[in-house]
Amino acid sequence: MQGHRTFALGNVRLQSGAVLHNAQLAYATYGALSPNADNAILLPTFYTGTHLRNEPLFGSGRAIDPAHHFVVSVNLFGNGYSSSPSNSGALQTGPGFPQVTLFDNVACQHRVLTEGLGVRKIALVLGWSMAAMQAYQWAAQYPDMVDAILPYCGAARCSALNYAFLDGPKAALQADDAWNAGNYMKPPEKGLRAFGRVYVAWAYSHAFFRDKLYRELGFATLEDFVRGWEEDHLKWDANDLLAKIWTWQHGNISDNKIYRGDFKRALQSIRARAIVMPCRRDLYFVPEDNAAEVASMSHAELRVFDSPWGHCVGSPGRVPEFQRALDKAAAELLRG
Repeated sequence: MQGHRTFALGNVRLQSGAVLHNAQLAYATYGALSPNADNAILLPTFYTGTHLRNEPLFGSGRAIDPAHHFVVSVNLFGNGYSSSPSNSGALQTGPGFPQVTLFDNVACQHRVLTEGLGVRKIALVLGWSMAAMQAYQWAAQYPDMVDAILPYCGAARCSALNYAFLDGPKAALQADDAWNAGNYMKPPEKGLRAFGRVYVAWAYSHAFFRDKLYRELGFATLEDFVRGWEEDHLKWDANDLLAKIWTWQHGNISDNKIYRGDFKRALQSIRARAIVMPCRRDLYFVPEDNAAEVASMSHAELRVFDSPWGHCVGSPGRVPEFQRALDKAAAELLRG
């Protein structure tokens, strides 16, 4: 697989009116753009995800195959590869990093695809969780450019419950004295560990813990499993984590100058064919919300997948049965 590249966006005026100085989006491409520039598959990244984590979503002989498609995997602002609190200039480092919406992310991704890569049409946008939110965002923000979307374990806007859940790990991190309002001299380790512990239960389901499915991931005990989440979050910059939480909490395809808060109109504007795949036991992106969204979309189908893995059934490559269902849906959408 190829390494990532960076697209220099210059100074970007955000929805908030603030300017993101010397903004950069990191991305990776696989395969070649067709002569008609219409075979692009866009894979946005999810929370704590990178372009590398998207690589299990495609391959030789798969529904998404770089031999036939131009796969573009683009990193969210705040994920440490694209412009983030951890890598920005002195004026916008750490807590000085501006608030970036999904609308801002997609507007900048559009520039990467059109100005940087010469893409005219996107055959498919798909992704998990925050990447699913971006799939919806793309279809509403650029309805003439997107042929199909496959959002899974996500939604077109952050629900009130989802917002409240995210406040939990955020508050746990900020309770660490070392946090110091984001001006920490060393990583707030206690806060990062607490962040992981608050987050972990929401990511799965009651049945996952009851049936000790964490053993399938190589953890002998529940405590080992939870400590694994702690250790994983120690790898992340705390300000980066919270910058992406703000983006997630404010995700809403209608919260912009195009739709001015009219959520139903934003959904009705989506012309892309869509298969929406929630997990029945996802604790914060619930199928009922997706069913309401699909009811307002012209060419959308709801496919509910049931799994004790809950939200994490969508983690790329994690659950083979889900990956097969996802590949089947992608193949259907790409056939038109």
